Amino acid sequence: MERVTSIAPRPTPTLASPLTLTRTPARGRSLLRRALIAATALTTLAACGTGTAGRAGETRTAGAVPGSGRPQAGQGLRGMPPVLDPADVYAADRPNRLSRVVKDFPSRVYVPNSESDTVSVIDPKTYKVVETIRVGRQPQHVVPSWDLKTLWVNNNRGHTLTPIDPSTGRAGKPVEVHDPYNLYFTPHGRYAVVMASLDRELVFRDPHTMERIRTEPVGCYGVNHADFSADGRYFVVSCEFSGELLKVDTERMRVVGRQKLPLEGAMPQDVKLSPDGKRFYIADMTAHGMWVLDGEKFSVPELLPTGKGCHGLYISRDSREMYISNRGEGSVSVFDFRRNRLTKKWRLPDGGSPDMGGVSADGKVLWLSGRYDAEVYAIDTRTGKQLARIPVGSGPHGLAVYPQPGRYSLGHTGVFR
Repeated sequence: MERVTSIAPRPTPTLASPLTLTRTPARGRSLLRRALIAATALTTLAACGTGTAGRAGETRTAGAVPGSGRPQAGQGLRGMPPVLDPADVYAADRPNRLSRVVKDFPSRVYVPNSESDTVSVIDPKTYKVVETIRVGRQPQHVVPSWDLKTLWVNNNRGHTLTPIDPSTGRAGKPVEVHDPYNLYFTPHGRYAVVMASLDRELVFRDPHTMERIRTEPVGCYGVNHADFSADGRYFVVSCEFSGELLKVDTERMRVVGRQKLPLEGAMPQDVKLSPDGKRFYIADMTAHGMWVLDGEKFSVPELLPTGKGCHGLYISRDSREMYISNRGEGSVSVFDFRRNRLTKKWRLPDGGSPDMGGVSADGKVLWLSGRYDAEVYAIDTRTGKQLARIPVGSGPHGLAVYPQPGRYSLGHTGVFR
């Protein structure tokens, strides 16, 4: 049995008082002014210089460091790495922009088979399963850790997390965690957040040891997916079985808003923030579309129909489009952020049940699990053509494409910033 503790959020040091020039002699003021200008220039270069030169045509980024960020006044969550581009929260996710932490990891697709209690490992170059890893009971998602060094397999009914070393593909000793349906990480890297679906809890844990830090009862049924605001101050959570949305204060680890979706029988699923950080999109399987929510106001969202069984949401590498899996009709809808509308629909040639997944590091392939068909689909993101249909175990669910570009992971099957 786990020991449950409740602690207050860690204190954050305040900024020092601004420098004054009122009593400094003229010569001193000049020197101090020059020093301040030089310091500002160095700070700007440091903020812009997250990319490091690699081979020709290649950009690599350093991994983020927990608590090292210095957000500007009013930016939000303290300790979060600075936003690279205020107009695009996914600016660090450009094609092949791999962090130094992951640049030497072999490219693989990790598929949790929830009814086979295994993870199928696919080589994306050959479209072949190269290994099958035995894990705990009912694995639901494969989740990259905040520091990008570990993949966590969420064994929901086995009440464990199985760590996989992505550099070798080897599984480590399972860690006991009750009801880990899904897993996220706070933007400053201090906490892992377990979506305990049947327990009806959000459980904040140490991101490395997974020891419990704080439990927040939610009251709703089926907490499952989430995404964080651009400034990291809060995150929006979907409650699948009660058709509700939650707004959670990240630093306080408290639910601060709750609303019932305006549709009887709504089943909200994946949650994704728009590139400009102004809206949240929430897939809904029974509404057959996605809800568009103003996260700040947390007002009643509007529904945008996409297709039967709308389930997963994935951002393109250029942040211009979002791929939407419609599990109930074997299709993928494409949403254009600039045009603010759906522009395409790709149908799998032999039908299927496209569910969860991710985009390849180069942005050219969308990988999705076929939840009810024991298969995985590889789809060309330019044409919508099916490139491969790969047999895997029974009940494939939240597959992870790894490695992917980005400085740090917010969890799920790979939400990187």
